[in-house]
Amino acid sequence: MTAIPPEQPKALELARGVVDNAQAAIFPDFGNLDRVLRAIAARATQGISPRVVADAWFQWASQLAGAPGKQLDLAIRAWSAAVSFALWLPHAARGGIDPRVSDGNEDRRFKDVAWTYWPFNAIASAHVIMEEWWLEAVHDVPGVTHRTEEEMRFLTRQALDVFSPPNIPWLNPTVIQKTARQLGFNFVQGLVNWSEDLERQFSGGPPPGAEAFEIGRDVAVSPGKVIYRNDLMELIQYLPTTEQVFAEPILIVPAWILKYYILDLSPGNSLVRWLVAQGHTVFMVSWRNPGPSDRDIGLDDYRRQGVMAALDVISRVEPDTRIHACGYCLGGTILTIAAATMARDHDNRLASITLLAAQTDFAEAGDLMLFLDERQVDLLEDLMWDQGYLSTRQMAGAFQALRSNELVWSRIVRDYVLGEREKMTDLMAWNADQTRMPARMHSEYLRGLFLENRLSAGRFAVEGRVIAMRDITVPIFVVATERDHIAPWRSVYKVSLFTNADLTFVLTSGGHNVGIVNPPERERGYFRISTRTQGQRYMDPDTWAAKAGAKDGSWWRAWHEWLVAASSKDRRAPPVICGAASELAPLADAPGLYVHMV
Repeated sequence: MTAIPPEQPKALELARGVVDNAQAAIFPDFGNLDRVLRAIAARATQGISPRVVADAWFQWASQLAGAPGKQLDLAIRAWSAAVSFALWLPHAARGGIDPRVSDGNEDRRFKDVAWTYWPFNAIASAHVIMEEWWLEAVHDVPGVTHRTEEEMRFLTRQALDVFSPPNIPWLNPTVIQKTARQLGFNFVQGLVNWSEDLERQFSGGPPPGAEAFEIGRDVAVSPGKVIYRNDLMELIQYLPTTEQVFAEPILIVPAWILKYYILDLSPGNSLVRWLVAQGHTVFMVSWRNPGPSDRDIGLDDYRRQGVMAALDVISRVEPDTRIHACGYCLGGTILTIAAATMARDHDNRLASITLLAAQTDFAEAGDLMLFLDERQVDLLEDLMWDQGYLSTRQMAGAFQALRSNELVWSRIVRDYVLGEREKMTDLMAWNADQTRMPARMHSEYLRGLFLENRLSAGRFAVEGRVIAMRDITVPIFVVATERDHIAPWRSVYKVSLFTNADLTFVLTSGGHNVGIVNPPERERGYFRISTRTQGQRYMDPDTWAAKAGAKDGSWWRAWHEWLVAASSKDRRAPPVICGAASELAPLADAPGLYVHMV
């Protein structure tokens, strides 16, 4: 056998390297091409995976096709409903109203008195009967999983909303009457409204009327100073309005899905202004709006550079003073993570924790969870990989689908068919002030909390060590809202399962935003409240709601009383406002720079 010279293997290795490099240049990684195509699809579908929707329909249809008993039951129900409707029609012609239409407390579609007149009362009744039949058709089909049934119920409601009589101009008596009065001019005005909205959407401008709520002039006007700034947030300290203040200050951590000033809207709607007037020293986190270059900002960065950095600064402003921490929505979730970490590490700077419409357990997180699986998250991750972020506008479709009657179809009819405009409010203007979510953070949030529910399951690690909410010992005040489609109140209530501290739970009327922004001066709505002391037995949410009596008005006063009880009796002169390094002047006037970022 002829020996191979030692130089030859090296030559062969070099030759292979040249070939591999050439192949890489000619045949690039086509995996990225797939991600780009999926990102394009995600933009087109507002981040909703078509496969998830198609799979739900296919499983339901295939199982129903093999269930003759269910088919027979549906056929009998359809025949019975048709006979009952036919027998009721003469009564409808005399002005009768179907109780199924008039008794729907949350169904505002048929509230107009015109729906009580013939033939519109019959049209409304027929649609409600059809809705009931279709919802029964997707219920209790043999072989269909509970998750798929819930998905189908959601999808069926979306489809039924499209064909709801109020959304069809020639079946809607309100539209018919206005068209007759205005000789069709309402359609002309509707076209003008549509053109204006289309122009603003393509230019990235705010909705009509939002110009009346300028940041720093009309909203976010509570006097204060930015005393600290890092790459992720600014910390605002608000000016006192009382000669003496409570010893313990309040730190508010808002969500970064939208901007902080939902808690500092116009003066009459400002929680910040109201708290300061009660004698509290208030600090607020204002998050920076991330861009494509911030794709690698993670969820723990919001804890370290947000919550913990703010606590460090406040501790320098007011040394040896414990702090009341309050978190709203996603800000409440990250505050809980920070508080559990502090408890684990024996950091005792917190005096209490308040969570506003914030979830800590995501096993029953409402309709948002229906289509959030691996496929859905993969699609969103491809979109964020391409952009570096996920915008609120791209999340808006999912939120609007939860209340499509109120947020989509009724608006289309009002603006483009009736030719009207809903009066812009400070809350609506805030809701239109779009922000973005960093790619890495949002992926960690969806996978670690929504999909895997690590926080309440005892599997959420911070700095390499698992944390537990049961380690939190300071008093907790939790607010949930009755009509919350983002953080359903029963899901929020589950915090009582995973904590041992004294916990006061409040259930207030309204939705995710309106229920929280409820100044006492308006005397609007009602709330339920009770306290579970440490060691007290667990009570399920429905039993709790039945036992907790309703009180008229705003929960703000109850929170203030709770904060007073959780504070020391000391009253002191307001702390001096200065920069984080104490010798330095404040960085800027409130509301700061970050809130203006688009």
